[in-house]
Amino acid sequence: MAQAFQTLKVNVSYAKDKGEIKLFLLKFEDKNAGTQGGEMDIDVEDDNPKNYKYMRQLQSIANREQDSLIIELDDIANWIDRAENGLLNRIQTNTRRYLDLFYQVIDDKDNGLMPKSQRDIGIEDDVIDVIMQHRKDRDAQRSEEDRTHFPPALTRRYTLYFKPLTMDRSLSIREVGGFYVGQLVTVQGIITRVHDVKPFLMVAGFSCEMCGEEVFQEVTKKTYQPLIECPSENCRTNNVKGKLYMQTRSCKFLPFQEVKMQEMTEQVPVGHIPRSMSVYLFGPLTRTVNPGDVVNLSGIYQATPHQSYRGSNTLLTDVYLEGQYILQLKKQYDKMEKDPLIQTKIQRLSKDANAYTLLAKSIAPEIYGHEDVKRALLLQLIGGVSKTMGDGMKIRGDLNICLMGDPGVAKSQLLKYICKVAPRGVYTTGRGSSGVGLTASVERDPVTDEMGGALVLADNGICCIDEFDKMEDTDRTAIHEVMEQQTISISKA
Repeated sequence: MAQAFQTLKVNVSYAKDKGEIKLFLLKFEDKNAGTQGGEMDIDVEDDNPKNYKYMRQLQSIANREQDSLIIELDDIANWIDRAENGLLNRIQTNTRRYLDLFYQVIDDKDNGLMPKSQRDIGIEDDVIDVIMQHRKDRDAQRSEEDRTHFPPALTRRYTLYFKPLTMDRSLSIREVGGFYVGQLVTVQGIITRVHDVKPFLMVAGFSCEMCGEEVFQEVTKKTYQPLIECPSENCRTNNVKGKLYMQTRSCKFLPFQEVKMQEMTEQVPVGHIPRSMSVYLFGPLTRTVNPGDVVNLSGIYQATPHQSYRGSNTLLTDVYLEGQYILQLKKQYDKMEKDPLIQTKIQRLSKDANAYTLLAKSIAPEIYGHEDVKRALLLQLIGGVSKTMGDGMKIRGDLNICLMGDPGVAKSQLLKYICKVAPRGVYTTGRGSSGVGLTASVERDPVTDEMGGALVLADNGICCIDEFDKMEDTDRTAIHEVMEQQTISISKA
């Protein structure tokens, strides 16, 4: 006789936590927004939803002006004085469950927090909004017994995310182990591959050929078995097995994107191969990262059964990160926030006659000498002026530099420093492999049939290629086209 596993009872009351979550969403005051706006005189006894941070966002979601709700854990930490002890820790260690609890508190049919929309449905709104409004108007004319109860995921027009604590430490990919399964973790790495955005089925809609009823099936797993027979009351009364047909128009899809993230060069121990991790992005988080971005990516570390090539499950398990929040560590110049202190220093430096020499000496200051080389690298960082002629011809304004010298004169160190300073920089070697496992040539991925490689990762940035003389002739052909025309032809892949 097989012995059953012992069960462990945890002293957690989800009903009590839902009450605390509801109170937090209702009453949390954004003091920073109140001081900046200057128009919020908040009274504790005032129950006006406009005075509270998350109720304002829910009103924007109801008005179809916002499609995401970000719950900041810093706000819950500030609320912890009045909240039950341990709520923040339970959210961090059981994130998926508490994500559903937040959805239940907001979308509850009887006591939900979602306010009524202040805008009427118009022709400029999304198709699914128009369909949902027609269904609500139709159901309002029916009796209470005949009304169709839609799944909450179908009527939900937003995506909820958790933003981690500001003081949380970012981990490397090899530090994330089995202990973190189900928890909210922050991982630092470089984005090496971004797949296309595809629709992810959330709710499947069917129509019965016999009674015409709409039947909805909520999809909670990666694979699902669609319904075949109609479960409606009419088919049961008439003892008829109505056949269901899937209606794409009544289904709900969510944008889905798979991202590959790899360890940074400095995170890889000596003699080890860099590790990578799959990241799944849903909803508004899609299209927010590009190959070559260095990010702190927070998400829920989850495990899923490994799918073999024949479609059957195996004993292996794949792990992935369900993205919740993305922090860009390197920003492009046009996306950087203006700092008054830095602007004052730049204005003071612009009036200095020795600005050219000072900036050149600030490049790799630990390397003595090489003033002319540093001046050339500074000019490459600044770049020239790219021109587009009237007939569409483009004249390249950026510089290409070839460093030649004896061994041990810090050529590679200068290249690595340039990659570190530039908003987007990739370091690779002419042999084809580098510290982050990239390739110097342009390659086509055998599975996704997408383009990749160091040149694509360094788009709008700098690609530093070490040991250029040891590169193969086929790779050098692709490199030369990029250096001359700044384009990559498909034939070079």
